[in-house]
Amino acid sequence: MLILASKSPRRKEILEKACLDFIIDTVDTEEIFNYSLSIEDALIDIARQKVMPVFKKHPNDTILGADTIVVCDNQILGKPKDVNHAKEMLKLLSNKYHFVMTGVIIKTKEKEITFVEKTKVYFKELKEEDIEILITKENVLDKAGSYAIQGVAGNYIEKIEGDYDNVVGLPIKKVLQYLY
Repeated sequence: MLILASKSPRRKEILEKACLDFIIDTVDTEEIFNYSLSIEDALIDIARQKVMPVFKKHPNDTILGADTIVVCDNQILGKPKDVNHAKEMLKLLSNKYHFVMTGVIIKTKEKEITFVEKTKVYFKELKEEDIEILITKENVLDKAGSYAIQGVAGNYIEKIEGDYDNVVGLPIKKVLQYLY
């Protein structure tokens, strides 16, 4: 049985689109980003923090976990603390590129597969009114970098280089390669 160790509705939707049979089981964790590690290792560490408590409950199953962040100008952007923080993030992303990085872990009794997928995203210039639209039309507070490419923010994306689903929250093509 495949178990998604995530409450993310976007990850659930991506797995459903891939026609996978899975259940969701999560254990609340603090998700501490270890700044002493490389960004890639810290992402895997957070994904592991989500996966291991679920694996302990289901040691005979396949557990899938992930964590996504945005990196712009060497700044790590997770989920914003509040609306003002979200506005600051969107101003930072305006008229430049950034990277969306997702650390993924697939854990079974026999093995542990980890990888980080990285996608380059180019934002158009965001005026104050654009930022207000993004803040009011979507719940940006539960999204790394304060935006969802599949929502209103998609109108402000100039182009991407890499995996679109990674920007949404789970690089499903690569996950499928490792699952089968």
